[in-house]
Amino acid sequence: MVVRARSLLQRSALVFAVAFVATGCAGLTGEQDTMSHSGNPVGYFEIPVSDMTRAIAFYESVFALTLERQQIDGYDMALFPAGDGLPGASGALAKGDVYVPGKAGAVLYFSVDSIDAVLARAENAGAELLYAKKSLGELGFVAEIGDSEGNRIALHESAGGP
Repeated sequence: MVVRARSLLQRSALVFAVAFVATGCAGLTGEQDTMSHSGNPVGYFEIPVSDMTRAIAFYESVFALTLERQQIDGYDMALFPAGDGLPGASGALAKGDVYVPGKAGAVLYFSVDSIDAVLARAENAGAELLYAKKSLGELGFVAEIGDSEGNRIALHESAGGP
């Protein structure tokens, strides 16, 4: 696995982003939430893929879960498990003309019980280590991998567990 260095500014931004999310985004700006709904602002995500079969095998092996493959609005999708009333957002792998995998753009943080265990499975699945495990003190740990499709995926392990 190849470790790519990041600039101090990028690492600082990463630490801030995780701190911002971990604190619920409240209190850092002093502004009241003006969203028209309650709860977390992200309700669903889609990860672009080029080869759905390969991507499903990768995500199922790395995250030890089962995806449900479906055709939705003419697109090939593989849905991540979702649980009503549980924290976090669910989403899907998505293949189609409007879905272009890449490392630039939004970064999704997957909450995991053990970054070390996920990194080991990711290495076995051929993932590229983009950002080695780093402690954020009481906020836990982060790391980033490149998935089978060329996307940048982040991992977060809480200091006290998920």
